[in-house]
Amino acid sequence: MPEDVAQKVREIIAEQAVLDVKDVTMDATLESLGIDSLGLVESIFAIEEAFDIQVPFNANNPAESEFDISSVAAIIRAVEGLVAEQRGQAAR
Repeated sequence: MPEDVAQKVREIIAEQAVLDVKDVTMDATLESLGIDSLGLVESIFAIEEAFDIQVPFNANNPAESEFDISSVAAIIRAVEGLVAEQRGQAAR
């Protein structure tokens, strides 16, 4: 499943950046991909919908958010953690 999460997150980011998925590298930042604050919010919504999770992100103050958006790899790790947490709660 982690490869699926990584691929889907990269697809969502690529769509927002209007890039090919292969151009969305793990070390890229959203800024380097040309994603502005609106694109970031739209990406977060798309991630929430795709994985049926709640992302702890404050669009008004991204630096205060628990969700790490420092790189594509960081976003993928955060989403993987939220998906695992969601699955753990659903299994109870």
